[in-house]
Amino acid sequence: MSPKHYHFNVTMACSGCSNAVNRVLTKLPGVQNVDISLEKQTVDVTSDLDYDTVLQAISKTGKKVNSGTIVSA
Repeated sequence: MSPKHYHFNVTMACSGCSNAVNRVLTKLPGVQNVDISLEKQTVDVTSDLDYDTVLQAISKTGKKVNSGTIVSA
């Protein structure tokens, strides 16, 4: 199964916010890469997991996910 690439727009106020999102995503089994831009308010994830699993993990940090797309599946 080839990894999928997801792109999320997430409201993050500080580096603590982006670190919380990074921590929760890197702990998920099946996540290969996480790229977070605090400046652009974006989170890019490469993972074997489905979209909803990744979305729920980000949401559990308490950060608002404004939008999300599947870049490649």
